[in-house]
Amino acid sequence: MDKIKAEPFSFPVKHDQLALVVIDMQRDFAEPGGFGASLGNDVSRITRIVPDVKRLIEGFRNAGLPIIHTMECHRPDLSDLPPAKRDRGNPTLRIGDIGPMGRVLISGEPGTAILPELAPVEGEVVIEKPGKGAFYATKLGEVLQQRGIKQLVFAGVTTEVCVQTTMREANDRGYECLLAEEATESYFAEFKAAAIAMIRAQGAIVGWTAHVDDILESISHA
Repeated sequence: MDKIKAEPFSFPVKHDQLALVVIDMQRDFAEPGGFGASLGNDVSRITRIVPDVKRLIEGFRNAGLPIIHTMECHRPDLSDLPPAKRDRGNPTLRIGDIGPMGRVLISGEPGTAILPELAPVEGEVVIEKPGKGAFYATKLGEVLQQRGIKQLVFAGVTTEVCVQTTMREANDRGYECLLAEEATESYFAEFKAAAIAMIRAQGAIVGWTAHVDDILESISHA
């Protein structure tokens, strides 16, 4: 069995059961004027991982391995947006408000779109999710089951919220999860570090973490 160099120990990869999940690499989280910026965050922390996410995507495409993209967004009528989520905090823009890139985090709006450099190509699955985790109120579980996927490599944002939440959901469903360290980011450096430590603690209690180069080296032999 092939192995990917990882922490806390090597990841026992099965290439015929492996897929890449790219979480929420959207304009609203990565560009000025979007939802992430409206919360007072430095969105340049997100854009700086784009080259590594792109390398990972291209590596999976070249290896002929499945890629799944997720987008956090809501229906235009906000019927899937709980008031507790919309009303929380004091951002300059709330979900559903009109901003520089259209209505914030609403399906079909320009700001909700995945960054052009990372955009899905024909045949790649796109999951629109109303929550933090990609399994909640989506067909992700069905997609993975239909394709015989049992191992997931994760990239995207933010490490401690949507990425870690989805990894925990996947872990509870029996999937083996590997986080690509350079291809994930948080608006807060300490949150990313803490999330990585939690994910691989206690013998990979949630999953493994690995460097992009080590993942790419392995899948190049798939």
